[in-house]
Amino acid sequence: MSFRRALAGAIISGMELRMQYATTSDGVRIAFGTAGSGPWIIRVPSLPFTHSQMEWEQGNEFFDQLVANFSMAQFDPRGTGLSDRDALDLSMEARMLDLEAVVDKLGLDQFVLHGIGWSGPMVIRYAVEHPDRVTHVVLDDSQARIADFMNIPQIRALDQLTGEWESFLDYMVFMVFGLPRDEAEPHKAFLRATTTQAGAQRIFAALRGDDVTDLLPLVKVPTLIVQHTGLSKQNVDHAKEMAALIPNARMILLDGGAFDDNERIVRGIAELMGTFAVMPKADHGHSHERSGVRTILFTDMVDHTTMMRRLGDNAGREVLREHEVVTRAVLKANGGDEIKTMGDGFMASFGSVTGAVECAIALQQAFEERATAGAEPIRIRIGLNAGEPIEEGGDLFGATVIMASRIAAHGAAGEILASDVVRALCAGKGFLFADRGENVLRGFEDPVRVYEVGWRS
Repeated sequence: MSFRRALAGAIISGMELRMQYATTSDGVRIAFGTAGSGPWIIRVPSLPFTHSQMEWEQGNEFFDQLVANFSMAQFDPRGTGLSDRDALDLSMEARMLDLEAVVDKLGLDQFVLHGIGWSGPMVIRYAVEHPDRVTHVVLDDSQARIADFMNIPQIRALDQLTGEWESFLDYMVFMVFGLPRDEAEPHKAFLRATTTQAGAQRIFAALRGDDVTDLLPLVKVPTLIVQHTGLSKQNVDHAKEMAALIPNARMILLDGGAFDDNERIVRGIAELMGTFAVMPKADHGHSHERSGVRTILFTDMVDHTTMMRRLGDNAGREVLREHEVVTRAVLKANGGDEIKTMGDGFMASFGSVTGAVECAIALQQAFEERATAGAEPIRIRIGLNAGEPIEEGGDLFGATVIMASRIAAHGAAGEILASDVVRALCAGKGFLFADRGENVLRGFEDPVRVYEVGWRS
């Protein structure tokens, strides 16, 4: 179940989980949180014990690694967490409306769908019915046929302990997770916050009918199946069955329980998407270090997914390689340190604010010259911000970094947008800044004044 990763939390992420609400077409309010930057991954948690905000706040190495590489959204399905608890329709069709409301609220055209545990059938069905939106599927300790797994001890216990919710929670903590009594209460508090006894019973009853085995051959997008061997032989056999039936599936078998080997999962997702993952190092009790004043530059290729669809995987990947070669050459020529790449964009750091702005201009000019020469056009947008980010394991974190990413996402193709801090530090340096006014950036409560950097002669 998805909350087991929260119980093994090791690091509190430097990023904020931005909580929001979306309303489904049948009127149910769904809570969801977002964090990170890069390609979007929508995580669909297992049921019924999920509470996205509490999982994040407890600290989680897996979340740290995921949001270091991707934009992540995770929601609380109806009846759980901070979403409406009194929704009566818990059918798969209704639960799919929860997912639909979240992706519509975020305005996403395409995304990776990451199903955990018993969300597997809904994720598989959504991917089959929406091949234009779902680019990749990850099935994490998931099943396509839930009835086969309903005879596990915790489900039998819930049926037997009707009216004895506290006894059921004791059973979950002591017998299922093997936690000592002096560590039990925080985890029982988490379970209480996820759902009610009546809600859990309704959800279990609805899940019993989930079976999408017949849909597995119709999943056409690249699929990663992750299975921990420590759960049960039945789980492993079922995962192998799914891998055999899904045409374009690959499988990773991991030792241990559901929250072990997080890094291999994140790396597997990155490989599925044709990129590579950057792993932030664990804290182990040492404090993060301030890196001094740095200027952060984010680039983002505009209409990347449209280009990949039009050109196909091989030709599209060649364009991406050219984008990487050009970007790295310009960064090197202007004294930029590449922090990481997100496949269709880069994050870089500069000790000089003028060097960062000059690099941004050089990047736009390089890609414009390339398009003028007749090559496949590559259009990028760039965001700049300056401050004191937090350095850890070769990566940079904190509000300075997040704002630079949000500023880049706010721009259009061919634009360079900068924060007021960058404009102020460049006073008298000869750059042209046009005031774009105050803008609401995701994750920041107060509007942020943004300036466009002129670069065309």
